[in-house]
Amino acid sequence: MTFDKVYQYNFPTTIRFGAGAIKELPAYLQQHGLKRALIVTDPTIAALPFFRGIVADLHANSISAEVFSDIHKNPVKSDVYKGTEIWDDTGRDCVIGIGGGAALDVARAIVLRTSHRADLFKYDDLIGGDVYVTNEVPHFITVPTTAGTGSEVGRSAIIADDETHQKKILFSPKLMAKIVFADPMLTMELPPFITAATGMDALTHNMEAFLAKNPHPLCDGIALEGISLIKDALEQAVNKPDLQSRSKMLMASMMGAIAFQKGLGVVHSLAHPLSSLLDTHHGLANAVNIPYGMEFNIAGFEDKFRRIARTLELKEETGAAVVQYLFNLNSKINIPHHLSDIGVKSEHIDKLADMALADFAHPNNPKPVSREDFKQLYLKAL
Repeated sequence: MTFDKVYQYNFPTTIRFGAGAIKELPAYLQQHGLKRALIVTDPTIAALPFFRGIVADLHANSISAEVFSDIHKNPVKSDVYKGTEIWDDTGRDCVIGIGGGAALDVARAIVLRTSHRADLFKYDDLIGGDVYVTNEVPHFITVPTTAGTGSEVGRSAIIADDETHQKKILFSPKLMAKIVFADPMLTMELPPFITAATGMDALTHNMEAFLAKNPHPLCDGIALEGISLIKDALEQAVNKPDLQSRSKMLMASMMGAIAFQKGLGVVHSLAHPLSSLLDTHHGLANAVNIPYGMEFNIAGFEDKFRRIARTLELKEETGAAVVQYLFNLNSKINIPHHLSDIGVKSEHIDKLADMALADFAHPNNPKPVSREDFKQLYLKAL
């Protein structure tokens, strides 16, 4: 398969994938009678030449584009409310999310809020709030610029409370994008650190989805293929990127997001509190924790780890070999091995353990995780 042309996939939504796919955006909007777009992105993306080029291309095709980029790197409720005010004040007719997980989560939450004006967290899926998502929502388009969260093909947004920093999940099939323009050329200029951190996020999604306790053979197959693509591409994408490696990582990122509808696990519950408490980049938090979380899961699930090892083409098809592979991979892409290297101190551990226990991801872990387990995992990783 070559990546210098545009392919179409119709799973789980319409995906236009390949170099140059973004050039199709203006014609798509025109075909659907959409003339006043709200573009949601982050402050970094908003300043980049390729983003300005996308906006200019829309203007050249008589499409008005209002840009909202005033968001946190770990999105909070107030980001969504500010973006919705822009929607209200400027009379938009569609939402285009352009960026990584933060921008796409805020974009999706704005899509929800435009037609659902109760308190945003009334719609929290963890308390059954999805049943209140009943109204029609605006036309929603996603354009990923990182290969990590795969949020472009998702149906949920993770938004934190401004005060408590507790993360909430806003979920509904209505929140899936109508179309994804997945253009690997938009990821070519990503710096090595972001490529590494987001790439490890994608690997964590695929590995945790495969291990998650809910039976879902379709997701298992997708997750293993995602792992295989990352094995082939991540180190190259970080250290000497080319179209092939960037394309494989973008595809693997989407596959991880499709697969983790099955569930996630202990690694994400270790990572989420780091972002909430210390504002750690989500991908970096996953990257540092994944070897320790995978090691915790080996006992009792040796067959699953054998399949992961086989997919990674390791000489020894064992869980221990998978864990060593993860440490080695982190070294090759300049990810530290210890939490102390990313600002975690011993005095943080008890609070982090409390937050990890309250997190939504670990109930789908293949084995139960207690508060003491979380504390010991943090201490081991420190």
